[in-house]
Amino acid sequence: MTRAEEVVHFVDANGLRFAYLEWGKGPLVLAMHGFPDTPHGWSAIAPALAAQGYRVVAPFLRGYAPSGLPAQDTTTTVLGEDTVALIAALGEERAHLIGHDWGSEAVYAAVGLAPGRVLTLTSVGIPHRAAVTPSLKLGWALRHFVTLSLPGAEARFAADDFAELEVLVRRWSPTWKFTPEELAPVKACFRAPGTVHAALGYYRASSLRTPAFMKQRVAVPTLCVAGADDPSVSPAVYEASRRHFTGPFDVAVLGGGHFCHRESPDALVPKLISHLAAGGR
Repeated sequence: MTRAEEVVHFVDANGLRFAYLEWGKGPLVLAMHGFPDTPHGWSAIAPALAAQGYRVVAPFLRGYAPSGLPAQDTTTTVLGEDTVALIAALGEERAHLIGHDWGSEAVYAAVGLAPGRVLTLTSVGIPHRAAVTPSLKLGWALRHFVTLSLPGAEARFAADDFAELEVLVRRWSPTWKFTPEELAPVKACFRAPGTVHAALGYYRASSLRTPAFMKQRVAVPTLCVAGADDPSVSPAVYEASRRHFTGPFDVAVLGGGHFCHRESPDALVPKLISHLAAGGR
């Protein structure tokens, strides 16, 4: 039998063709991956949520093959619009949203644009931008926003079979002892023509200015997942972001770094199940 994570489905949303992986049936859980990753990053978590009666859909983000290539660099606003549009395109009124890295930015933007469409919000590895206090440490941690947007970044990223991809993963999750097989789907995605250009377009389009719709405080139940070993963002930063949330808010600290959902999936699953249940079906 073909595993669920090997079957790619397609849907049109927000003017683009999105590819996605799917597990289970029930209330929609939309899981948005980050950089450098693919929906396969959720494959250790999604089956457990499906077993609890949820339909987990993990799209390939805009520009990540085999999803369509955007005509312009992708902004935070567009990421939020994509997420909201995907809920409707998948035949649902509301959904539980989970995001990691750029996927976190996507779900934060979505709840700002359309809070009524969101049952619960879960962010992994990224605090809400409107609640972060700038610092020299954070600026250094985010230096890749500059390096990945400079001329020649695409060639440097793709060189030596995407050696920089592994450098970034080790920098952000120094405790993750990943295998070549775990990163193979990511490298395969980036080998597709246009994907590296599109993925780095997120960085080229990034701005320090927070969109107005993201400045309003969030009322939906929110779970922020922090890596205890994340060298860039400590759990204390997520705790400090509590002021931006008016609804139920919790911080779960897992073993691992920025990719803690891939390092400690068994620890994350029960927290997710509890969080989703509290948000209703």
